[in-house]
Amino acid sequence: MGQNLILNMNDHGYTVVATPDGVQGGRLPQRRRQGRTTVIGAHSIEEMVALLKRPRKIMLMVKAGKAVDDFIELVLPLLEPGDLIIDGGNSHFPDTIRRTKVLESKGMLYVGTGVSGGEEGARFGPSMMPGGSPQAWPL
Repeated sequence: MGQNLILNMNDHGYTVVATPDGVQGGRLPQRRRQGRTTVIGAHSIEEMVALLKRPRKIMLMVKAGKAVDDFIELVLPLLEPGDLIIDGGNSHFPDTIRRTKVLESKGMLYVGTGVSGGEEGARFGPSMMPGGSPQAWPL
């Protein structure tokens, strides 16, 4: 699903930076241009964060639960106040509430997002149900 979301975002004019997991398997090239859009393959989390325009918007597509908390711990030291983490892994709402409070206390934003529609929906029009930091909506 993550790769198809990347392609969908790219098709709609967004520049996307993907981690190595996002560009493996031959479905995403390391760099692809279509008009004004680009998909950039970063070789590490540190490179991915460095390539993002501020305020950074990071969407993770990992299994709900400990993997989300582990990713937040990994990326948190690389972020600055105002940056946003979007969890697209259908986390349970109490986890979203907890993570929102923790990240907001550090000056960052968090959105937990349920994503429905499977791989085809991700590619051509997913249903997304977000919750979390209201200050994140304009981003």
